[in-house]
Amino acid sequence: MDNVYLTPEHELLREQVARFIAREVEPHALAWEDAGMTPREVLRKLGAAGLLGLMYAGEHGGGDADALTNLVFAEALSQSTFGGFIVTVLVHTDMASPHLHHAGTAAQKARWLPGIAAGTTITAVAITEPGAGSDVAGIRTTATRSADGSEWILNGTKLFITNGVHADLYFVAAKTGSGRHAMSMFAVERGTPGFSVGRQLDKSGWLSSDTAELVFADCRIPAGNLLGEENRGFYSVMKNFQTERIALAAMAVGHSTQALQGTLAHVRDRRAFGETLFDKQVVRQRLAMLDAKVRAARAFMYHCAWRVTQGHDVVQEVSMLKALTGELVNEVVSGCQQFHGGTGYMRGTVIERLWRDARVLAIGGGATEVMLDEVAKRY
Repeated sequence: MDNVYLTPEHELLREQVARFIAREVEPHALAWEDAGMTPREVLRKLGAAGLLGLMYAGEHGGGDADALTNLVFAEALSQSTFGGFIVTVLVHTDMASPHLHHAGTAAQKARWLPGIAAGTTITAVAITEPGAGSDVAGIRTTATRSADGSEWILNGTKLFITNGVHADLYFVAAKTGSGRHAMSMFAVERGTPGFSVGRQLDKSGWLSSDTAELVFADCRIPAGNLLGEENRGFYSVMKNFQTERIALAAMAVGHSTQALQGTLAHVRDRRAFGETLFDKQVVRQRLAMLDAKVRAARAFMYHCAWRVTQGHDVVQEVSMLKALTGELVNEVVSGCQQFHGGTGYMRGTVIERLWRDARVLAIGGGATEVMLDEVAKRY
């Protein structure tokens, strides 16, 4: 579909990602679903192709790209029908490592960003806890300074952490003061004493991504691993949510598009009561309406990314976008699944996988109800 925001370079990027998915992902990803993870080698190949650091500075192996280019990548990645693969990559590029990009010192960026862009250092972001999800300010993990001030000591548990099992570098939110919003962000490397990966969690969808519980028990990290200002981590998290939520919207639009394309092919071929399903007015009109909604959501998504490139405050619009696309993808995929009949409920079919993978998009990264409240607060 023509898009006023896209340049020929954007289209080349989209085609590059599509070729990568066709070659490196779709033939193998069913095995990754069984394994419960996307192999590290896949991210290394993406890094070697220059696709994992689009937003970051060229001096660190990045592409010096803007939010629109980053959205093109996220949407192109979502041409895959395997949500677990997509979220493994997007957590690394759009949800975890941007904390370093936005708040890190020059020394921190020089230390970690080259490996992140190359796909040799896999990242995760650890905010959610057993008692705090969308309510970020409700976290209980603490970070206190050591007596000599040379270290931070982390204690607490994180839950539902994507890339939690296999990451090398974790960006962790912890309370560092008495106020509700007094939290800070820290970089914690795998193997740090006192840090361990707890349970690997068994999910309904996103099966080719690993999700884990993380445990910090007197975990000592150097004072220099503080990201940004002490007690200002809440605001860093809120800022980064805009990048994360646009990426999740791209995933929702991608899933919706894949569901519609596959279902249109199916209803043109499937016959019932002497005609194809597409010949039935109710079927083709229902699909036309779903397609109209997806195209409208896609246009709004690109408008939001363009607004970011212009330096505008987009919290209200991106909150709308996340709420809209998270609900829409479930409407679209469920509606499309209905037209596949019993086959659409069978494991191994694309529509059944999209149906499983779509559900969390109305929950993760900010539940729909929380997003709508963010919108309402700004009226």
